[in-house]
Amino acid sequence: MFMNALDSSIVNVALPAIQRQLHFSQSSLTRVVDAFLISFGSFLLMAGRLGDLMGCKKDFLAGIALFTVSSVACGVARSQAVLIGGRFAQGMGGPPSSSVIIVTEFREAGERARARSA
Repeated sequence: MFMNALDSSIVNVALPAIQRQLHFSQSSLTRVVDAFLISFGSFLLMAGRLGDLMGCKKDFLAGIALFTVSSVACGVARSQAVLIGGRFAQGMGGPPSSSVIIVTEFREAGERARARSA
């Protein structure tokens, strides 16, 4: 959860450097942030279902692997398309890694709600 929160907000600090180095226009710069948030929100329910089908450990490891590989892709991106695609993939890797831990560690609905809001 910490990595997801950090990754969704830390990019805001780097936006001026990203804009300079990859020649983003001001209007297209929002796609860097939006790509992560849209894919994270869209994939959240499907990640829970994949956890049910594959098992929590496999789901968690797949999410961490996807998040890590896409973070490397974002770090070495030399074009706008690669960066935006990498951010989209990061968003897809985030839900399995966060939701699996919360569901397995907090069995009661009230505890899960408190854990997600913390």
